[in-house]
Amino acid sequence: MQEILFNQIDGIKIGNAQNLNGPTGCTVVICEEGASAGVDVRGGSPGTRETDLLDPVNLVDKIHAVVLSGGSAFGLDAASGAMQYLEERNIGFDVTVTKIPIVCSAVLFDLVIGDHKIRPDKSMGYEACVNSELNQCKEGNIGAGTGATVGKILGPEYSMKGGLGCYALQVGDLKVGAVIAVNCLGDVIDPATGEIIAGVLDKDKKNFAGTEKIMINNYSEKKNLFSGNTTIGVVVTNAKFSKSEMNKIASMAHNGYGRSMRPAHSIFDGDTIFTMATGKVEADINVVGLLAAKVVEQAVVRAVKNAEGIFGYKAYKDMI
Repeated sequence: MQEILFNQIDGIKIGNAQNLNGPTGCTVVICEEGASAGVDVRGGSPGTRETDLLDPVNLVDKIHAVVLSGGSAFGLDAASGAMQYLEERNIGFDVTVTKIPIVCSAVLFDLVIGDHKIRPDKSMGYEACVNSELNQCKEGNIGAGTGATVGKILGPEYSMKGGLGCYALQVGDLKVGAVIAVNCLGDVIDPATGEIIAGVLDKDKKNFAGTEKIMINNYSEKKNLFSGNTTIGVVVTNAKFSKSEMNKIASMAHNGYGRSMRPAHSIFDGDTIFTMATGKVEADINVVGLLAAKVVEQAVVRAVKNAEGIFGYKAYKDMI
């Protein structure tokens, strides 16, 4: 088993676009040939597009792109830019008069950092697709991770900077990779050590206060955290699977969230993972599922380790 770059998965392109004045942005993962896909939405405050289509009982069996976006529900507009880009290139589900690109999307809440009136829109989604032609794996304050923050139980003042992370593994001819935008309510944990590497800060902002500890100590308080969170991502493989199998792999991939974020899947998070399979290699679903969890957990770690402090938010690099 060896590490590879996310963009080394054949048939897949990744692109980002952002506005640093927001700060906010979007990330697109494109499979022009179409990919068998699934999704698992675990958080209680999701913002998504075209997830019902991924139910195995429904007609369309392949998607052409996934857009991860900031901007809360406003950011779903970025997917329209991806549709325009793909239709211009004659990519999509053939309905005789045109081809309709099947574009799934999920959004995270980043409106409290910077200018909340700046959100990913159709033009930014299109720009991310144009940038996918370079197919570069950028991390940190980029794309959907541009305005992402973590550790928000005590509010923005004690939060830290999240970001976008990419990680991929290869075993023989099998490849599995993940791109994750980390914007969780809780703390980010390094699974290798069990230690917090980013999260809610204590009063002096030099150490971590521990989100789970705070929540447990205040169990009787029913706070409304305005759903200002959500970690979203895409797992891609070159293996061959059906839609139902891809939905199962999406479920297994969430183990990576559980290993790297505490707590994960809260009622205030909209935690979502899409899966895409290009159908080139035969593989066991259990192996791909466990690899999916591995690449997700490492993508989460890389997202915060590559983030930069902005707008007064400390980053991992500022704590070491």
